[in-house]
Formats: sequence, C-alpha cells, structure tokens
Amino acid sequence: MTTYVLTVPVEYKKNGRTERSFRRVGAVFENAKSDTGETFLSIKLDFPVAVTELVAFQPRPKGDDQPPIEE
Repeated sequence: MTTYVLTVPVEYKKNGRTERSFRRVGAVFENAKSDTGETFLSIKLDFPVAVTELVAFQPRPKGDDQPPIEE
C-alpha cells in the first residue's frame, strides 16, 4: 500500500518576499479491491471538515452508466 502526505500550500510574506510552505492536512492511501483489483484512494483528514474521509475512484469507461456500488 502506497501512502502520501496530503498538504495545502500556504503563502506568506517574509522580509518583503512571498514565501510558500506546505501544511499537512491528512494522508492519502492507495488501495486495491481484493475481488477486482481496482485501485482506489482513501483520504484521511487530520481534522474534521464535515467529513473525515474522502475516497476517490478512477473514472468509469465512457458508456458505463451504472451507478457506483455502495459497500
């Protein structure tokens, strides 16, 4: 399983120059469904923002009008 650090860019002024840093807001985990091998991302946030987890799936092929299966 691959893990990524989820950040947001933060810009600020220091000594008259614009600086940029990255603030950690969570982690992203790359997973695979055991039955199909389909890859999906699970995003865990460090703080609540109405939800504490988001999941991203690869887009379905064009013409596949079936709604996603809820687990």
